[in-house]
Amino acid sequence: MGDRVISVDVRFQEAAAVRRTESVAYSHLSVELGHFYAEDFGDGCQELHRKFERIADWSSAIPALARRGLPPSRQPRISTCFMVDDYFHRFGTPQEVIPQVQSAAAEHGLVLDYVARESSFARCDGLELAQLVVDTLVVEPPRHTTGSRPPLNESGWLSNGKRSPGHVDAPAMTLPRPWSPPVQSGDPRHSIFVDIELWSGEPQTRVWACALLASVWQLTRLGVLRHRGETIRQPCRLTGELPTDWDELPAILQLNPSAAPFCAYRTLTLMDIQYLPVELAVRTILGQVAVPPAVAQQVAKRAGGEGLRLPSELVDRLSYVFIGE
Repeated sequence: MGDRVISVDVRFQEAAAVRRTESVAYSHLSVELGHFYAEDFGDGCQELHRKFERIADWSSAIPALARRGLPPSRQPRISTCFMVDDYFHRFGTPQEVIPQVQSAAAEHGLVLDYVARESSFARCDGLELAQLVVDTLVVEPPRHTTGSRPPLNESGWLSNGKRSPGHVDAPAMTLPRPWSPPVQSGDPRHSIFVDIELWSGEPQTRVWACALLASVWQLTRLGVLRHRGETIRQPCRLTGELPTDWDELPAILQLNPSAAPFCAYRTLTLMDIQYLPVELAVRTILGQVAVPPAVAQQVAKRAGGEGLRLPSELVDRLSYVFIGE
C-alpha cells in the first residue's frame, strides 16, 4: 500500500509479422545464353559451337534491349548466364564441361558470367525449391465444373483456362452431356489452351518437369524468390579449381569476377526454337505465381529509384529470342 505502481505494457506479435524481407543486387538485364545438354558435347562439341555462333549473331542487340526504359544518362548493367542439365541426365564433370562451354563462347566473343545447374532448382541443401514455387501458385477454379478432376496438388497438372470436361456419367434416362471445348482464361477471341504437367511419380519419387524447373530458374533470375523472407540461390564466387562432381558445384557459380549482379529486373533468353513449347508452359506457370507483396514492392521501389518502371506482371519482364537453324 502506498508503494509506486509500475505498469508494464506487453505486446505479443508473431515473428512472421516482423520478418525482414532480404534484398538482392540487381542488374538491368539478365541474358541467358542457352541451356546445354549432353548431346551438345558429342562429336567434338560441334553442336555447342554452332549454338554460340547463332547466338553471337544477336549479341549486338543486347545493349539496346538493356537500355530500354532507362534514363539516357544511365548505363545498363548486363549479366550473362547459362544452365547445364544435371537433373535429367548427368554427363561429364564440371571440370570438363564448364571450360568447354566458356571456350566455345569466347570463340564467338561471348563472356559467360554465371553457370547454374538444373538439379539445384528442384532441391538443394534440404530445400525443395520446385515445391516452394508450386505452393505459390494461385489457380482460379474453373466455372461450371463438376469437380471430377482432382486439384493441382493431387494431379500435378496446371492449365491456363477451363478444360474440356472429362467423361461424367449422366443420370439414368437422360441424354449424354454434349462435348464442350476448352477455353483460355482472359476471354481471348480464339483460345490457345495449354495443360501442363508439373511433375510425375509419387511424392517420394517425384520427378519435376522441365517447365517447372525453368520457371524456378526464371524466378531466381528475376530476384523474387524468397524463403521466409530470406534470399535463396545467390551465386558463389569461384575459388580454386572446379569440382569433379556436380553435387559439389554451387547452385549458381560466378565465373567472371567483374560480372554485374546475377539477378535482374528483366530477363532475356536466347535459345533454340525447339524450346518454345517449354517456354509457353513457363509463362503459363509464372502467370499464376503469387509473389509476396513485400518482395514485389521492394523490387518495384528499387527499379523506380533508377528511373525504370517495371511491368506489374512477371511474364511481362521476360523476353526471348528463339533461334532456328
